[in-house]
Amino acid sequence: MNLPSQSTNRTNRYTRIILCAITALLTLIGFIFIYSSSSIYAIERYGSALFFVKRQCIGFIISLFILITTTATKPKTLKKLSPFLCIGTLLITSLTLVPALRVSVHGSNRWIKLFSIVFQPSELLKPAAILLCAYFLSTRHHAIKSFFASYLPVLVCTGIIACILLLQPDFGQTITLTLTILCMLFIAQTPTSFLAYTALLLAPIGIILILLKPYRLQRILTFLNPWQDPQGKGFQIIQSLIAIGSGGISGVGIAHSRQKFFYLPMQHTDFIFSIIAEETGFIGCGIIILLFFAFFVCGVRLATKNNDPFCRYAIFGATFMIVLQAFVNISVTTALLPTKGLSLPFISYGNSALISSLWLVGIILSCSRPQSA
Repeated sequence: MNLPSQSTNRTNRYTRIILCAITALLTLIGFIFIYSSSSIYAIERYGSALFFVKRQCIGFIISLFILITTTATKPKTLKKLSPFLCIGTLLITSLTLVPALRVSVHGSNRWIKLFSIVFQPSELLKPAAILLCAYFLSTRHHAIKSFFASYLPVLVCTGIIACILLLQPDFGQTITLTLTILCMLFIAQTPTSFLAYTALLLAPIGIILILLKPYRLQRILTFLNPWQDPQGKGFQIIQSLIAIGSGGISGVGIAHSRQKFFYLPMQHTDFIFSIIAEETGFIGCGIIILLFFAFFVCGVRLATKNNDPFCRYAIFGATFMIVLQAFVNISVTTALLPTKGLSLPFISYGNSALISSLWLVGIILSCSRPQSA
């Protein structure tokens, strides 16, 4: 394996610095708008405007520890640990199927409660699954054209993970993780015929899953015409569009949102982008989108300049997962996609989501170090 040149190492170092700066800026924006969007709700329910900000600080401290630890871990160690990390997080995620441990929120059993701590284990499963996929693709790199040697193991693992997520149910998380892994397979130069047959297989399965759960079909119908039931199923997306439209070019001003006064549900979690749009307008939205685009460019650049297959696939998978989730979240809040229940990475309130996002950043930084070449 060829060692990277000094100029390549220098370029990677600058790219890593930019990636870290983008991550820090998005996280800071998250704290600002978590407070702005949740303060009224927090006062009403918990008696403190800083309730959610304080909880997010706890998640940030844990996330920062995981970020630093992962960054300091050698890629070879990450590669060795990847099967155990995936199995461990998958077992923890399966605990959501145990009635005594799971916590139900809005009809989904995505959270578990251990020792008075409530968290969403599927968020931890995402980075572990990406590492496992990178592990399989790198160890079978020379047999990538073989269906049974390389493609089938990844497909089986993805299927097991998807089944656990669907039982919660978590349809949005299943779609984003599956798409990320399929993109990793494409980057690994898996034969397009394998991917095409998989897509043909997944399409009817997706339709069946939608038809089996009436609320999924209802979400699609609401997406197509939210004004058919403006006070019911279409209420959230209509209020989101009102918030976005109210922002105009420059917004109504930070902390001056009107939609956060109990008009827009989930204003500090899944629909925080709507509050950002209302308070900072088109300019603020453009900055957020440009930051995620820059994050994607940095991640892809680090991946393409890496000679190690495991590092290359892990960096791309982690980058794509974060940007894809951001794209889906923004698309949902702007009524370009049906409601999925996905948070905006680094910005939405949620300790588990923040830990997952910064863990993914740690994977990128670890695998892009000069020593990994």
